[in-house]
Amino acid sequence: QCLLSGSWRSDTGCRMVVSTLSEDGRFSGSYLPGPATGDSEILPVPLQGSQQDAGLVPQPTFSFTVHWRLQAQTTVFLGQCYVGTNGEETLHVLWLWREATDSPSEDWKATR
Repeated sequence: QCLLSGSWRSDTGCRMVVSTLSEDGRFSGSYLPGPATGDSEILPVPLQGSQQDAGLVPQPTFSFTVHWRLQAQTTVFLGQCYVGTNGEETLHVLWLWREATDSPSEDWKATR
């Protein structure tokens, strides 16, 4: 069974710590970007998310959002948790990063 609770590390060194999931699949935790950001002063940022009921789906989907405290930016992560034949859990995730813009004419460059 694939549960997000615990600590996770990406291939790029980003870290995510997820608290215990609530009965309805909601969770909170913290996210810390990896060394690729080049900023050694970055502190963990709170995250909020939800996961499909792992009792109904053995390899559930999930999503979570990170609102960067000191910047007008939000990152949304969407993925699925897989359990390998050896029992190891792996997350496959896509993300979108959005920064606030001053006008609709700048909208084209706001999402990466």
